[in-house]
Amino acid sequence: MSMRPVGLPEIPEQTVVVARAAFPKGSLAIRARDRPAEVFVDEPFTEAFGVRGAPGLSPGVLSLVMVLQFAEGLTDRQAAAMAVRAIDWKYALGAELTDTGFDASVLCRLRARLADNGMERVVFDRLLEHCKDAGLVAAGGKQRTDSTHVISAVRDLNRLELAGESVRAALEALAVAAPAWLAGHINVTEFAERYGPRVDGWRMPPSQTKRDRLAQVFGQDAIALCRAAWADDAPAWIREIEAVGLLRQVLAQTYIVRTDARGRQVIKKRDADDGVPPGQLRLASPYDSDARWAAKGDDLFWMGYKIHVTETCTTLPDADADADADADADADVGTGVMSNLITDVHTTDATVPDVKATAPIQRKLAEHGVQPGEHYLDSGYPSADLITKALKQGIRMVTPVLQDHSDQAKAAEGFDKNAFTINWKTRQVRCPAGRTSSHWNPVKQHGKDAIVITFSVLTCRDCPLQKQCTTSKTGRRMLTLRPEELHENLARARAEQKTDTWKNKYALRAGVEGTINQALDITGIRRARYRGLPKVRLQHAFSATALNVIRLDAHWTTGPLNRPRTSRLERLSYRLSA
Repeated sequence: MSMRPVGLPEIPEQTVVVARAAFPKGSLAIRARDRPAEVFVDEPFTEAFGVRGAPGLSPGVLSLVMVLQFAEGLTDRQAAAMAVRAIDWKYALGAELTDTGFDASVLCRLRARLADNGMERVVFDRLLEHCKDAGLVAAGGKQRTDSTHVISAVRDLNRLELAGESVRAALEALAVAAPAWLAGHINVTEFAERYGPRVDGWRMPPSQTKRDRLAQVFGQDAIALCRAAWADDAPAWIREIEAVGLLRQVLAQTYIVRTDARGRQVIKKRDADDGVPPGQLRLASPYDSDARWAAKGDDLFWMGYKIHVTETCTTLPDADADADADADADADVGTGVMSNLITDVHTTDATVPDVKATAPIQRKLAEHGVQPGEHYLDSGYPSADLITKALKQGIRMVTPVLQDHSDQAKAAEGFDKNAFTINWKTRQVRCPAGRTSSHWNPVKQHGKDAIVITFSVLTCRDCPLQKQCTTSKTGRRMLTLRPEELHENLARARAEQKTDTWKNKYALRAGVEGTINQALDITGIRRARYRGLPKVRLQHAFSATALNVIRLDAHWTTGPLNRPRTSRLERLSYRLSA
């Protein structure tokens, strides 16, 4: 399939007349075509299409369809139907009234092309650039970020179900790709009886003994398939089938193959003592190789992904000024300060902690020229290194940092790190009793620079404050510090977050939770529509684009979104009390 870059077609005159008559005040689809039409062009998609072959549908037009699809929470079939029967959609797509539309599978193929070519964010980035050129978003303002879980589009499987379903998935793939080869290596009748229906815990034997036996059968079948696929006489392309490769990985993470004293092969299901791969490497489904199990707190446990949403945020306008503007709102439509545009979406697998997302998010914002002057985040995002690095880039992170985790600080008794005086020049630390440290040792801890401070046993042994200072068996105090700049930035942040001024300022971050709720209600952002991280990233990028279009539409038609939700009577009460 090839592409001839043409962009959005000109709107037929008859379509314009009918659409304007049907929607005299316009609609979201009509305004999306009239306002940011230059966002939906074909040129950015050139690399995903060839130059030879039958010309395909315009990717610019189809990307607009997908934005409208997410804005209205539609499936592919519903979106394809809307392109045929909705007058305002025909206007947006530049289609004749008699146009019969396209097949819904076209959207699926376009998503696959974009995901395979790393173009998941093309439309989102172009709309962000359009908003930047229009002065609706700029660098140096306030932005806030928060994350939420995303449930994968596959079933939750326990370890036994995963083992059996992985064998079944490989058999299904081989039955299509290499039926003759498969029939020559397995008993098709026996395997069809065992793996014909999906492997489900409800159909498994109730006794633990029989379940253990079934686990061994799954393991033996997996080994037999893998050995056949990796035999010297097996075609090399057999091993390149994704389901076969995943079966081998599931086999390694679920079973241990040993040889007993008699030289017989023994297959044993792994338990806690045998060790299992870490969460970020452990497969959770044979149908989605990127989905992972993760937990947050004591209540949330899910399989899938995590999304981080970043948006601009401004303080609310003065209530009196807003009330005075109501009288002539029609004249001022769209002229207010635009707020709450999503500037970044960052999707990872579920095991990646929030702190690992901070630097990539800020880097992406800087690349698009919209890096914030103040970045509001929760306590999962910061570290001393990130706070210091962000300050050097002109970003002040407004975020609660973790407090001193020493035993003394946790118990709020004795002397924590703040009770010690650090002399960075002489590389010594003075304790509350006035005694100085004996050793200053720069080290690497978890790949980061640190300094271990040690007081002599002789110094601490006779100290009258020893019991308040340390509970170690050696009887001496030890401190672990970060390098000077990191330590001071961390100490300053800890001191600031205890003040009422900082707490009142930090309240601005809470608004991003409303954005996540809006994304959930409109686009279903907490449930993956597709399988695999690239396509989930594409889903989230188009979801964010749809939300931005909805917010821009509100800005164009009703003014800023950040109007206080108060009645005129309440505003009068505020004015009188002032």
